[in-house]
Amino acid sequence: MPVDVKKWIDKTKQFSQEIKVELKKISWPQRKETISSTSVVLIIVLIIAFFLGIVDVTLSRIVNIFLS
Repeated sequence: MPVDVKKWIDKTKQFSQEIKVELKKISWPQRKETISSTSVVLIIVLIIAFFLGIVDVTLSRIVNIFLS
C-alpha cells in the first residue's frame, strides 16, 4: 500500500474515533423539551408571518393610492 493511502486511512480512523468521543459528550434533549421548543418556534413564526402579511398589505395599498 502506498504511503499516502496508509496516511489517509489512519487519519480517517482517527477522525471517526474522535467523532464517537464527541457524540458521547452531547446531551440530547428529552422528547418533551423538543416538542415544547418546536411549538414556541412555530408560534413565533406564525406571529411574524401574520405581522409581515399585514405590513405588506398596508404598504401595497399605500403604494396603489400614490400611483392612482
